[in-house]
Amino acid sequence: MEQYYGELAALLTAVFWTVTALAFESASRKVGSLSVNLLRLGTAFIFLSVYALISRGKAFPVDAGAHQWIWLSLSGLVGFVLGDLFLFQSYVVIGSRISMLIMSLAPPMAAIIGWLTMDETLTLKQAIAMAVVLAGIVLVVLERQAPDENGNGKRMRFTYPITGILLAFGGALGQAGGLVLSKYGMDGYDVIPSVQIRVITGIAGFMIFFTLSNKWRSLIEAVHNGKAMKRLLVGSFFGPFLGVSFSLLAVKYTSTGVASALMSIVPVLIIAPAIIVFKEKITVKELIGAIVTVVGVAIFFL
Repeated sequence: MEQYYGELAALLTAVFWTVTALAFESASRKVGSLSVNLLRLGTAFIFLSVYALISRGKAFPVDAGAHQWIWLSLSGLVGFVLGDLFLFQSYVVIGSRISMLIMSLAPPMAAIIGWLTMDETLTLKQAIAMAVVLAGIVLVVLERQAPDENGNGKRMRFTYPITGILLAFGGALGQAGGLVLSKYGMDGYDVIPSVQIRVITGIAGFMIFFTLSNKWRSLIEAVHNGKAMKRLLVGSFFGPFLGVSFSLLAVKYTSTGVASALMSIVPVLIIAPAIIVFKEKITVKELIGAIVTVVGVAIFFL
């Protein structure tokens, strides 16, 4: 059993991220995506600080250098503030299931950004994998329009609101940019305090946004919404805390490619709870599209 610790940790990570997406979708629908973003970052920072104190003996990233603070802070602004601002609003518009499917584009987008800005290698296999991922997403979000009585209308149309789809794409692009900046900014520094720096910047960014847009009243109302706060706590515990921790265990005990491929199955895992919890109707085409997308991500990493 020990030889499969990494694979098991990767599968559990996918389960945790599925729970997180569903919990944050529910909370965002109740109190708005802006409030959920700021509150979950604050909650996540508490969990991460406790974990850092136990694992490193330091609750805060006091040993980080200027390089780490500058680039990881930029990563936090791009990934947490811009990326998650788009992602969480897409939860409200098109739901977590379709949003997480589109978020599968984040690794390929990160590879392209790394290729363009950091001289990283982009192989033919990775290019094929990107095409497969995109094909799976297109299969889900596009459909051929039925012709009218005059025989017109054999065009493609979006099966979900274009606004939500674009928001999810924005979330994927933000996460991809954040990943590239994180890789450059960490430069050998520990993962947990690196995440803490990103979270600190994310909190600061959202606080500035709340101040400029005069949204603090909505945050106070969100805190007093018991149901939303319970879901937010669940999402924060399973995502930034357990999700990050188990993803590190996965990479430690198995190859990065295998771990990443197993952790990428969220678009398939989320289908069953989306049907049970949110009463969504899933078509065969959407199921096939989700599977094709996951296969594409697996090809990318393996």
